[in-house]
Amino acid sequence: MTASTLPRRRLVATLLGATCALALAPSLATAADKPVIGVAVADQKSLFYIAAVDGMKAAAEELGYELNVQSANNNARQQIDQVNNLLVQQIGALIFTSQDSTAAAAGVKAANAAEVPVIAVDQRPESGDGVLATYIATDSVKAARDLCTWMFDQMGGEGQIAILHGVLGSTAEQQRTQGCNEALENYPGIEVVAEQTANWDENEAFKATQNILTAHPDLDAVFGESDAMSLGAAKAARQAGREDLISVGIDGFPTQLTAIKEGLTQATMAQVPYKMGQMAVQQAVQLIEGTGELPELQYQDAVLVTGDTVGSVKPSDFYGPAADKM
Repeated sequence: MTASTLPRRRLVATLLGATCALALAPSLATAADKPVIGVAVADQKSLFYIAAVDGMKAAAEELGYELNVQSANNNARQQIDQVNNLLVQQIGALIFTSQDSTAAAAGVKAANAAEVPVIAVDQRPESGDGVLATYIATDSVKAARDLCTWMFDQMGGEGQIAILHGVLGSTAEQQRTQGCNEALENYPGIEVVAEQTANWDENEAFKATQNILTAHPDLDAVFGESDAMSLGAAKAARQAGREDLISVGIDGFPTQLTAIKEGLTQATMAQVPYKMGQMAVQQAVQLIEGTGELPELQYQDAVLVTGDTVGSVKPSDFYGPAADKM
């Protein structure tokens, strides 16, 4: 190699590098110019919300969009602040799972004022004058009606039940209560002897069921409006020596599927949060890119899973790839 060859090769390499950089520049700029999709969720402790966010992340990666995910840790005031902070950052769309009606109304109103489209997932903002681009959720009325109907049939159409409510006033609590009440209309032999609020929480449900069993020792079944509450009720019943008590829930949590296999609980209506998360991001991109109209409501059917069918399903069918490892 001569002394003059090395500088010449370095010059060629430099020119080639500059040419490649210029060729890549438009695509890099395009990626950088895509607006961020803001995500405000009630928490990242619930398996439902964890799976929904997992689905969002998978869809965002596939479509080349960045997410800014904020969890409110079940604090309405914190969620309102988080939504406002996302809006200040000029996000392209807001995916919103509200903590409660207060956060819902304030968050949607702020997003509307900033002209940022809102996709509500799971919880529907019911109050205020806010406008949603779309609402993606489980058809909780149908899910609860079908589940309670199945439970009443297992009871032979008669007996005493207790209902454990989720967070009062939330969309899911209202709709699941409505669905079970609709089922009750067809079963005059079923008596609701107790209703308590357990806020979707297993420990609260455990304590509530202990109290209910003390007051109503002949209780036959518990409708938990979530799987966590169903698990809490079943564990309280076992502790009280009531292995015959029927306990059902709504969610399709991996833990509930395991409990059904073991005979601790008897049924669940499995939701599809991973799919809902994917849908939310896919449709946020549609809104940002102006590539299509969205329906106002997008209810997803839940799947009844019982002791007879639990062997034919996997947690990942509902909660995404990570669920099989839980």
